[in-house]
Amino acid sequence: MQNMLESRLAAMKGLLSCTLRDGTGPLAALLQQGGHLHCVFQPLADLREGAVYAHEALIRGPEGTVLHTPDALLAQAQREGILRDFELLCVFTALEQWGALGAPGRLFVNISADALVHGVTLLGAERLGEVVRSFGVSARMLVLEITEHERVSDMPQLRQAIKAVHACGARMALDDFGDGRSSLRLWSEVKPDFVKIDKYFIHDISDHPENLQMLQAIKGIADVFGTTLIAEGIETRDDLRALRDLDIPYGQGWLLGRPAPAPRVAVEGPALEVMQDRRVAVLPHLGQTARPGVLRSLLVVQAPTASPATSNAAVAALFHERTELHALAVVDGTRPVALINRQQFMNHYATLYFREVHGRKPCLAFANPSPRVVELDCDVDQLVGILTSQDQRYLSDGYIVTDNGRYLGLGTGDQLVRAVTETRIEAARHANPLTFLPGNIPISLHMQRLLDAGTEFVACYADLNNFKPFNDHYGYWRGDQMIRLVARLATAHCDARRDFVGHVGGDDFMLVFQSSNWLQRCKNIVDEFAREALTLFDDAARKAGGIEAEDRHGVQRFFPCTTLSIGAVRIMPGRFRHAEEVANLAAVAKHEAKQAGTGVVLHGATAESAPDGLALARALQEVLAA
Repeated sequence: MQNMLESRLAAMKGLLSCTLRDGTGPLAALLQQGGHLHCVFQPLADLREGAVYAHEALIRGPEGTVLHTPDALLAQAQREGILRDFELLCVFTALEQWGALGAPGRLFVNISADALVHGVTLLGAERLGEVVRSFGVSARMLVLEITEHERVSDMPQLRQAIKAVHACGARMALDDFGDGRSSLRLWSEVKPDFVKIDKYFIHDISDHPENLQMLQAIKGIADVFGTTLIAEGIETRDDLRALRDLDIPYGQGWLLGRPAPAPRVAVEGPALEVMQDRRVAVLPHLGQTARPGVLRSLLVVQAPTASPATSNAAVAALFHERTELHALAVVDGTRPVALINRQQFMNHYATLYFREVHGRKPCLAFANPSPRVVELDCDVDQLVGILTSQDQRYLSDGYIVTDNGRYLGLGTGDQLVRAVTETRIEAARHANPLTFLPGNIPISLHMQRLLDAGTEFVACYADLNNFKPFNDHYGYWRGDQMIRLVARLATAHCDARRDFVGHVGGDDFMLVFQSSNWLQRCKNIVDEFAREALTLFDDAARKAGGIEAEDRHGVQRFFPCTTLSIGAVRIMPGRFRHAEEVANLAAVAKHEAKQAGTGVVLHGATAESAPDGLALARALQEVLAA
């Protein structure tokens, strides 16, 4: 069998160009002298099952030489003008070795687009399956992985070559997607069965929210094309856990298994431990940035315009006809040049002899030549700049809305204030602007992921005791310091890889633990806060143990120094379906903790029983009142 495979490899070499057979370069000479090319095999793992799914064949040159690594071999082949033939020789070598091993599972083999076209032309489209089988490899277990060193030179020919590959039963993969050479167009043209995500997006993904968002976008594209994703370059447990929880089906990297002469039957032990561990990764959070195009959700008034030559009498007639107009834009062609405020203009128009003196004159004399002009795709930070500027005429004049510099319509000051306010509120739901911790939406998403994964966890609702009188007594600046103190301590005492810290709003925080020692962590937070919070009180308050302040009913009374209460509830797998249910139960636990005044309280009912209706109502009323 071995002799047959070797003879088949020799026959395939005979099909290649004379440049490779007769060349004088170092690589060609090495191959002519029988220099040993061989493959090592790196496993690809099923991240859901923890099993070996396939192997990738990686070419190697003679040990201890400058041509040992694949990069060195390919670069030398390029210099000698034999790159396409050398790539085909690498494919034949991989098939010969894999057939000799008789190993199960799929085999991924690298080839450039041009070499693939060359190979199909050389062998004949109808003979591809026969050639693969002649090496003892089933065509349906072969995946040709397009690795781009250069841009694809002939896309129509590539499409025909891929059609031939699919016809013989083999599959296609696109390598290193996202590295700048494997483009979306190539994905669309090739329609690969697999796409390998470049290791740039995988490395330390648990610390880079931007890469996480890019991965989620790539997942969306894969869903559109019906493509299976493979993550490359997995080297750490944290990255593997994050990829598993993102539902990336397959992965490859040194953590799973290094290249070796023989295929593996199982992934490395540390990787298997992660894939079998039911704990969920705490994914990095990227606070929502200002929304471009905020004005697209605003009511833009489709108002008529005046030209620079329009008379004052015509402007007055227009205001009389359109009583709802707060202003009128002066437009030169499509470009706005001024804005006429209705009230100011009509006040002038009502004065004695105005119509006789100014009625026929151009309207520009009574227009604001420097109006506020806002582009339709203006982001919220630019709008905030308008609100905080010294020129506040937008409140009465409104502003002109343009699309790519062309007049579109008018907006009013109250619409601008409302748009900015709504956008800021929405942003705060994603990331609290005071602590920069994840807000309500990321908190809910994380708890839902835990529920969906069937993971046991502990949800803790933290709240300050006697915070309002402290804030009223010392002012919001010191109140903000105290809230940031809670955020700092909670973050410091939680395991960033296992536990999630979110800021609900005000002095309310949500801590979601997968750490087994969650109770001790909570106690440490409470105890350390009690010590450090005292530094925010003055000497008199520290000596007295509190401050005199008004309660919610306006009655002056004594309040002890601010402390922290944490209500905890253990959530068992399979009992809750929605994050909102967990949040409601945690609110009950927080209410119990504040009533007990002992720091940390574990709610008596587990996730196996629903919260008491009256207790839940009391807790929710308290949250709303806060």
